[in-house]
Amino acid sequence: MPAARTGLRHPSERRFQFVPLWGMPTWFLYAPRRLACDACGIHVEYLPWALGKRPVTQSFAWFLASWAKLLSWQVVARRFQTSWESVFRSVEMAVIWGRERLDLTGISALGVDEIYWKKGKFLTLVYQINEGMKRLLFVIENRQEKSLRQFFVWFGKERSALIEFVCSDMWKPYLNVIARHAPNALNILDRYHIAAKMNKAIDEVRAQETRALKRLTPGTKVILTHSRWCLLKRPENLTENQAIKLKDLLSYNLKSLRAYLLKEEFQLFWEYVSPAWAEKFMDQWCKKVMRSRLEPMKKIARMIRVHKPLILNWFAARDEVSLGAVEGLNNKLKASIRTSYGFRTPKAIKIMLYHKLGALPEPELTHRFC
Repeated sequence: MPAARTGLRHPSERRFQFVPLWGMPTWFLYAPRRLACDACGIHVEYLPWALGKRPVTQSFAWFLASWAKLLSWQVVARRFQTSWESVFRSVEMAVIWGRERLDLTGISALGVDEIYWKKGKFLTLVYQINEGMKRLLFVIENRQEKSLRQFFVWFGKERSALIEFVCSDMWKPYLNVIARHAPNALNILDRYHIAAKMNKAIDEVRAQETRALKRLTPGTKVILTHSRWCLLKRPENLTENQAIKLKDLLSYNLKSLRAYLLKEEFQLFWEYVSPAWAEKFMDQWCKKVMRSRLEPMKKIARMIRVHKPLILNWFAARDEVSLGAVEGLNNKLKASIRTSYGFRTPKAIKIMLYHKLGALPEPELTHRFC
């Protein structure tokens, strides 16, 4: 059998984009050596500064990924005279590297929520909401039981058994999965979701009453016109004009105002110290609502009665975990999605969210350019 022949192929020069210096595009030129072997084919010299066949250096890729946390990917591409694809691949590299080295120890509190992404599309989100560490742990498409179940499969049974608190909304598929896979956790219903549902009910009452008044007095201006935010916003957040409008509305006997006053009365529930007294207040409030003849508000009262034990868990957890963290992280997430409205694939949106909200580790580099 003849011996294998080997030999060096003539190298061809390649260009690798580097971090811009003094605002000027910088390229690193190198001709990698290639070895031709009859036994095992052609091999190319390993380049420690490169990323496979990509025409960028590792330093430039991490440089792009760091700027992509602050700016949209398109802006980063234009600012540093590269392609959107290069920015995307750099962020993807950073996310893969960070997710592989993610520290999951000490996680005892989770926040579960869903967010509307685009027409007919939802994302299920799982956050860590421990004091001192609030970050996005998991993103998956849809808001079904199998969606959240994928998180617990990824997280592992041993870690799931150590979860002490889970803050979620009242979406039944989530409640079922949490009860099954985190049996030792105290499930708390997020007060912000309860407030959101009450606001939705008030808005429904206001819209129905506005239409009814317009039918009774055609051609005249209805008192409830332009009153939506007066009724939905907290009193301390009203503008001067909205406060004046609300004061005028309170002098009328309107269904919308009755619904508004019921919502404001329920805010006292969160100020109780004793869960027993809070439960008594909740029962009395629900009885009052059920006699109000306001069907949207009665629906809220029935919902609160069904989920009363989970709502009362709020008092056991309010001093242990940051229950407002989910809403705060959601606001950051929505802002990130608004700046990346051109993303059309779930893969791209997941990578962007992990990169901006995942608190992912980064390698120790010899030099940082930003």
